[in-house]
Amino acid sequence: MSVLIFADQFQGKIKKAAQEAVQYGAKIAQQLGTTATAIVLGEVDNAELAALGNYGATKVLHVADAKFNDADAGVSAKTVVEAASKEGSKVVIFSHNFSGRAIAPRVAAKLKAGFVAGAIELPDTGSGFVVKKNVFSGKAFAKVNITSDIKVISLLPNTFAVEQGASTAQVEAFAPAVSDADFKVKVIKTETISGEVPLTEAEIVVSGGRGLKGPENWGLVEDLAKALGAATACSRPVSDSDWRPHHEHVGQTGLTIRPNLYIAIGISGAIQHLAGVNGSKVIVVINKDPEAPFFKAADYGIVGDAFEVVPKITEAVKKLKSGS
Repeated sequence: MSVLIFADQFQGKIKKAAQEAVQYGAKIAQQLGTTATAIVLGEVDNAELAALGNYGATKVLHVADAKFNDADAGVSAKTVVEAASKEGSKVVIFSHNFSGRAIAPRVAAKLKAGFVAGAIELPDTGSGFVVKKNVFSGKAFAKVNITSDIKVISLLPNTFAVEQGASTAQVEAFAPAVSDADFKVKVIKTETISGEVPLTEAEIVVSGGRGLKGPENWGLVEDLAKALGAATACSRPVSDSDWRPHHEHVGQTGLTIRPNLYIAIGISGAIQHLAGVNGSKVIVVINKDPEAPFFKAADYGIVGDAFEVVPKITEAVKKLKSGS
């Protein structure tokens, strides 16, 4: 009766969010006195799969068929349900990312399971199975007691620091009972966005808003991000004005992120933007308007002109890293 964790991959590499989900599932397994089994779909090197043991997985079920590299949510859900039945799993874990949000509800429906999306803590199993999550765009918390026999949870990424151990998981081939007819979606073309740090997995994010006045000034954000080893993001008005691509937009209608450090430059901090970033561990706001709403949510604030403040911070970071 192992806890089953869906560990998604991209281009043969296990995602950081998947490692976090495996670690989360393994800790739940400890609470329940059982083991953790991960399931991975698509072509992934065996060494990459076995390394999931570092995060607590005892076993990895691997569907090595190349058709699963870009499997749609329907066939992925069917495969996970079959794996849950094989393992006798009463708890199934996903990451609350793009793939998890598409697959987890389908799995819960097929298993007639209680489902909590976006968990932020380990379940309290002292009196039931109580899972804590954000509600109302992060302005409040809810504690949900899952009373069904089977339970499905998706973990909000960057909730827990990934702790790598030194174990190896047993890799077992898994061939689900699916046919070509189950693959109802075909990927015709894939366009990838290249970058040094994926935004949804970044531990540090530097973000800019309309206070930068135009796309020609975005070097301020990029220089600081490069010095910190951070990802770059932006507010919705910036992406709507085509200063930056839409995949960098964070907020209620964009990406939701939870980095360890979020630096907002020239962003007023409307509630819609806060909804996407208020899970950040530390928020630093740089704005010349002392009345900007973002200062109320900030851990640290700098009232000043970004064109004067940011280059000084960037230079200080470079000096600190160089040891000079």
